[in-house]
Amino acid sequence: MGRIDGVYLVVVLCLGMSVGWVCSQDNVSAVYFVTLKQAPGAVYNAEFLVKTKPYKQDGKVNRLDKPLSSNISRKGWYNGQNISRYHDAILRKVLKGENYLKLYSYHYLINGFAVLVTPPQAVKLSQRGEIANVILDFSVRTATTYTPQFLGLPQGAWPENGGFETAGEGVVIGFVDTGIDPKHPSFSDHTSGNPYPIPKHFSGICEITQDFPSGSCNRKLVGARHFAASAITRGIFNASKDYASPSDGDGHGTHTAATAAGNHGIPVIVAGHHYGDASGMAPRSHIAVYKALYKSFGGFAADVVAAIDQAAQDGVDIISLSITPNRRPPGIATYFNPIDMALMAAVKVGIFVVQAAGNTGPSPKSISSFSPWIFTVGAAAHGRVYSNSILLGNNITIPGVGLAPGTKNSSMYTMVSAVHALNDTAAVDNMYVGECQDPNSLNRDIIQGNLLICSYSIRFVLGMSSIKQALTTAKNLSAVGVVFYLDPFVLGYQLNPVPMAIPGIILSSPDDSKILLQYYNSSLNRDAVTQKITKFGAFASISGGVKATFSNSVPKVMYYSARGPDPEDKFLDDADILKPNLVAPGNLIWSAWSSHGTDSAEFLGEEFAMMSGTSMAAPHVAGLAALIKMKFPSFSPSAIGSALSTTASLNDKNGQLMMAQRAYSNPDLNQSPATPFDMGSGFVNATAALNPGLIFDVAYEDYMSFLCSINGSSPVVLNYTGLNCKTSTINGADLNLPSITIAKLNQSRTVQRTVMNIASNETYRVGWTAPFGASLMAEPMHFFIASGEKQVLTISINATANSPVASFGKIGLFGDKGHTIHIPVSIILKNCYNTTKT
Repeated sequence: MGRIDGVYLVVVLCLGMSVGWVCSQDNVSAVYFVTLKQAPGAVYNAEFLVKTKPYKQDGKVNRLDKPLSSNISRKGWYNGQNISRYHDAILRKVLKGENYLKLYSYHYLINGFAVLVTPPQAVKLSQRGEIANVILDFSVRTATTYTPQFLGLPQGAWPENGGFETAGEGVVIGFVDTGIDPKHPSFSDHTSGNPYPIPKHFSGICEITQDFPSGSCNRKLVGARHFAASAITRGIFNASKDYASPSDGDGHGTHTAATAAGNHGIPVIVAGHHYGDASGMAPRSHIAVYKALYKSFGGFAADVVAAIDQAAQDGVDIISLSITPNRRPPGIATYFNPIDMALMAAVKVGIFVVQAAGNTGPSPKSISSFSPWIFTVGAAAHGRVYSNSILLGNNITIPGVGLAPGTKNSSMYTMVSAVHALNDTAAVDNMYVGECQDPNSLNRDIIQGNLLICSYSIRFVLGMSSIKQALTTAKNLSAVGVVFYLDPFVLGYQLNPVPMAIPGIILSSPDDSKILLQYYNSSLNRDAVTQKITKFGAFASISGGVKATFSNSVPKVMYYSARGPDPEDKFLDDADILKPNLVAPGNLIWSAWSSHGTDSAEFLGEEFAMMSGTSMAAPHVAGLAALIKMKFPSFSPSAIGSALSTTASLNDKNGQLMMAQRAYSNPDLNQSPATPFDMGSGFVNATAALNPGLIFDVAYEDYMSFLCSINGSSPVVLNYTGLNCKTSTINGADLNLPSITIAKLNQSRTVQRTVMNIASNETYRVGWTAPFGASLMAEPMHFFIASGEKQVLTISINATANSPVASFGKIGLFGDKGHTIHIPVSIILKNCYNTTKT
């Protein structure tokens, strides 16, 4: 069914920094990350990066002082095979004569390897002088037809890039996910008379296997690999389901890839109904797949890091990730984990990194993507709703869900409950017989021509029973349609529309289910002596749910979307970093589905599926980032993130403040205006992001200075990057981000932001709204900025009240040429007097 996609990473073993912590028996082998003190290739390669070429806009020449990744080789000066041999030599020297198995050599983003060894062997490795880290591997799991119109792409962003026929062309998006179905029309390179070009800067390959034969890749799908060494060593890899190839046995990877970059105008036909034509956000972008997640078990970080490392070497421009931790990484800061540190190196070489925020909302500090160099995306509703209803014979109408046709001509039909149509009356003691999973247990003569009532129990939520099987039962018994009532034990569960080929509806609340059952039971005629049913007296008609309705009270932040503030460490100290960065469409998203996809039983065998989750929101932003990259090829990753953030919308379609759902149960009845900890900078505005006016830029060295400011971080930074911390450091609030977040405001704080004009000459006016319990001043209040020039803003914040409650404000820069830049301001703890003891 259209589910909320699970986005989380599960730490299952102890982790150690610099030493091998032992949590298992000494003779039990496990996979360990081993990193060396020598810097990875990406760090050294930076010495040879060329400066960006100037780009023109409005006839003016501008420049961002960042490397142009498409002008360099990411393999360049070093030889990966030599580094791999060096890793082998260390293993032979340390573990001479002992059994071990090296799984990967990482040499581009991280200098190290993954190896299967025993805990005592891991300790031996940790004691070598050239080795920095020995960390136990951990498991991971995975985190449209209407959204292009909702985001205004046909009228705005696509024409800016030459129309959908060229939107995103030349940009390669890398997906670390569950693979792809290469046969899907969303990934064909023959959908128009305009041939796809070959991206010259991309050097990836296409794996050829029995499951992924020759010809699977093309000029659209330019690369495909799979990574499963860590999983295979554990003996849990199921080749018949997981496929030792880039083939998608789950469906999730196919869905996310098509959301970002699927071809334009692909008909969405599910259960025989046409739901419109699908398109990715950047329909002409190229796709490269790095499969590291699998249906049976999820995945492991060693495989994920190998996938990221390979994607960077191959030359992708954007990495889209739907992998996030469901536990905060241990250590002195959440940022220090192999995945985040590999992604920081990817940012260094010019790759924009997008990550799902996680589906652990709506509680505070539930965010699962922590680092400032990663662009974190939450999920919002986009206004298209599929709903149907049932009209009872007593003139009561009950709403429900279901992608199903209505009963013919709105005619009334008799309703019969499955528990009252048993072949064997003894089976009534089976509490699951009402789920309609077995047609042999039901009497066709009673059900034929009537509406079959079935129970939707917790077994449906757990995947033990399915709507599809109940529909098969109804069809085999010649029922007119199916009515599902919600079992009272299914509390707070949010139902998404489910495809049905026959009339059907799922009542989405226990209270509505009680109304249905009370009417049904009160309409039964029974023999006064035997109490056997002599007549089914309840009637109903089902209205169709195939056609969508649209709401203007959107976008709104979905209840499951993870929230800030960003936790800096395992002690839940708050970071001076705003997360999420923004929100994007993530609810009820139609996109391509794999022919092998088993992740959602309700869409088994279909070419498209409707999914919900932050991992549906992330690829929306990855595709929109491709449009920005195409227009501004020299933009750094932080410049792309700035363009998306500063132009985000704060209001819904009605012009009211965007709302955020606050409860899992009855979310639309429990909502309030969204704050930056719910929505980041706001809801993505695709067209405005292509004309941001001013840009906030952050260099790799700034991220390094930020990490080095964390107490005790110097050896950890050296271990991961091979670089020593310098004496000058900056706090998170001082990073040149398009937001200001201060976890602890003690009396006063001054921060600076530097903007660069990438448009024509313009004069800006500065305005602001101070957070509650604080005053705010931004200087200068007016400034003229020439094209290509920079301007420093000084923001002074003073506490005016003592408060432990977060409050929010904003700064606006309003240009006389129409550019508007929003800077959210978030302050948590406020002290208006000096709390330092003397």
